[in-house]
Amino acid sequence: MTAQAGRKTIAKGSDDSVCVIIAAMNAADTIGAAIASALREEQVTEVIVVDDASADGTSEAAWAADDGSGRLRIIRFDANQGPARARNQAIASSSAALISILDADDFFIPGRFTHLLAEKGWDLAADNIVFVDQRRLGGFNASSVERFSPEPRLLDLPTFVERNISRRNRQRGELGFLKPVMRREFLERHGLRYNEKLRLGEDYDLYTRALAVGARFQIINNCGYGAVVRPDSLSGRHRTEDLRQLAEADRALLASGVLSGEGLKAVRRHERHISGKYHHRQFLDTKAQQGIAGALAHCLKHPSAIAPIAHGVFTDKLDGFLQRGGKKAGSVPAPAELRYLFSGPAAE
Repeated sequence: MTAQAGRKTIAKGSDDSVCVIIAAMNAADTIGAAIASALREEQVTEVIVVDDASADGTSEAAWAADDGSGRLRIIRFDANQGPARARNQAIASSSAALISILDADDFFIPGRFTHLLAEKGWDLAADNIVFVDQRRLGGFNASSVERFSPEPRLLDLPTFVERNISRRNRQRGELGFLKPVMRREFLERHGLRYNEKLRLGEDYDLYTRALAVGARFQIINNCGYGAVVRPDSLSGRHRTEDLRQLAEADRALLASGVLSGEGLKAVRRHERHISGKYHHRQFLDTKAQQGIAGALAHCLKHPSAIAPIAHGVFTDKLDGFLQRGGKKAGSVPAPAELRYLFSGPAAE
């Protein structure tokens, strides 16, 4: 099978053939735009959508975006399995040499893969991300995205992990947001797949494990991925259990023996960060279910959690105070200007 007539012909099994994987749940309103942005890329020979037991007609909306080239395939789960399981199923069902992840409410900037695949010698390759406020989508035009000089460089394990530790009062910019293209051969050689226990941080976990076994992770400044910022995103509604599982994934990697030096130290710091968030959330859950007396009793049973719980409670109170003092009740902030995961020199 080849790409659509009228485009440059890319053989499905060639070194530059790309399979775009979209895990989708209740994404009927956005899945069409995501698929269209993938199908217009000439290097894309497969688009596999995994409908993770949606209840809103996501599969029908996905089929409506088909361009007739034969590249679109849809897999539907009868019961929700989570994004990691959905992506693993798509990887197993695909045959292209390169795997590219696209979230169901995001989109590719035209020409993304031409820029991203220009350089060789990598196992994972990612580009810059433009964050677009949902309220700006109606007037968004890809030509408004700033052009940066590519400046290819390799991302190391300590830097990647450190850039996934969120900082209070800083705009979100974790490198786990990156959506790299991954070489199938590298994934197969190292037996790498998404951790299906995770519903939070599954991207961070996979990329960290890839770097731990020697992946050459290239990033460029050119912006080829559009991430839509929504106040009701799934990543902003994670469960307490999701935090526990992510901390467990860090601990499993620490126990594997593959880490050393600064990479080992960085993963330890990330594990402490996530564990602290988990203990704070667990304290709040216990308080909601059993009252303050039950929450305090929980602390006494888990003394090592007292410090992160106290820190979390303090920062929650401080943030609430600052918000009340800086915003009028009921006010809605204006949509933000376009922002980028990382900046660089303008392209000539």
